[in-house]
Amino acid sequence: MYKYIGVICLFAFQLAAGEENKVASLAKRTNGHDWPQILGPNQNNKSAETGINKTWKNKTPRLVWEMTTGEGYAAPSISAGRVFIFDRIKNEARLTCAHAETGKVLWRNTYPTEYEDMYGYSNGPRSAPLIQGERVYSFGSDGMLRCNSVQDGALLWQVNTTANYGVVKNFFGVGASPVLYQDLLIAQIGGSPKGTAAKISRETKGNGTGIVAFDKKTGKEVYRLSNELAGYATPRLVQGTDRDWCFTFARGGLLAFNPKNGEQDFHFPWQSKRFESVNAATPVVVDDLVLITESYGLGSALLSFRPGAYEVVRKDKSPRDLTLAAHWTTPVVHNGYLYGSHGSGGRSDLRCVELRTGKLAWRKTGLVHAGVLYVDGHLVVTTEKGDVRLVEASPEAYREVGHLKDMVDRPAYNGPVLAQGLLYLLGNTKLKCLELIPTN
Repeated sequence: MYKYIGVICLFAFQLAAGEENKVASLAKRTNGHDWPQILGPNQNNKSAETGINKTWKNKTPRLVWEMTTGEGYAAPSISAGRVFIFDRIKNEARLTCAHAETGKVLWRNTYPTEYEDMYGYSNGPRSAPLIQGERVYSFGSDGMLRCNSVQDGALLWQVNTTANYGVVKNFFGVGASPVLYQDLLIAQIGGSPKGTAAKISRETKGNGTGIVAFDKKTGKEVYRLSNELAGYATPRLVQGTDRDWCFTFARGGLLAFNPKNGEQDFHFPWQSKRFESVNAATPVVVDDLVLITESYGLGSALLSFRPGAYEVVRKDKSPRDLTLAAHWTTPVVHNGYLYGSHGSGGRSDLRCVELRTGKLAWRKTGLVHAGVLYVDGHLVVTTEKGDVRLVEASPEAYREVGHLKDMVDRPAYNGPVLAQGLLYLLGNTKLKCLELIPTN
């Protein structure tokens, strides 16, 4: 069987040979690693850091700093001692760079936006900043794709993807973050032909720009593929033994292609019959397996993949018997088990499910829309209600080690972020930084 490296390569953050990185680190904490994109350095919501505080009942994690934020659901990203926050204040989208350990603002860059959410949710950004070396990339809910200087926030280039590619207004605007592969910035675009109605409908078709790869230094288009419309899941990059892969959960299903040249391997249809539905959880990849999951009636599907083909290992067959139906938070896989939020609305629960079989190991009800991060044998779980829990990462049972009630102002839709021992928690109006790994 065609095998793949189980650990995802740090595509976006290993600078190409000969490329100079002039950004000096501002970090004093240097025992951990950065979190320079959505889902972390390996795109799997797992941290390699150790030494976390496991005694919350006796020693609550220290609040290091907090910051008032604007509208939006974009998770923070951290690189070289800097935290990047993408939000909206009135009619301006705003990218903020602050000192990661103190919260002191270093610079801000804004641009005007007129985006309005179709369903009355936040009008702010959904996609997390992406940092590599001297550049930080942002993708606004209005479709504005921008590259700024990490040093001072100066705009290096921008592309109005909505105007350039004929993107009709989607349910919640742009939600998928871009990813970096070598010299390419890869993004879900999902444009439509000229003359298409201004808002998405069942009749909306694609124009071959489901995925577009841009030159990361100039913003110039390099390739495009697929008639898919855009979903909300960030593309997943995978390093293989013979070639590399990109998996993208678009509106109509899973796209698998070669990120180097945009050649498509396959398309696996996975879309609810409900018109008002979204695919938002990033694909989970382990060896030669890829899992996709949604919460509008289909649930999960597990595929084995090889160049040009796939096989279905298992898939949910009935809306009444779904294994793991993630609404928008991406599940974590550890030692062959998935940990993630199942369901939507007030019926959501946290589940542990065996990856290959879909067998339920345990579930914890009452949490409502939980974001999950793995670190040091444990799960940091944040809930829409604003609670933070520390749970053992074990399929044996749900064992809670610590619980911080109402730590984040609700609704708290973002999952936790960890960099250099500091835990970043984004709520409705505040970003809080807690010390999860003590320095002494």
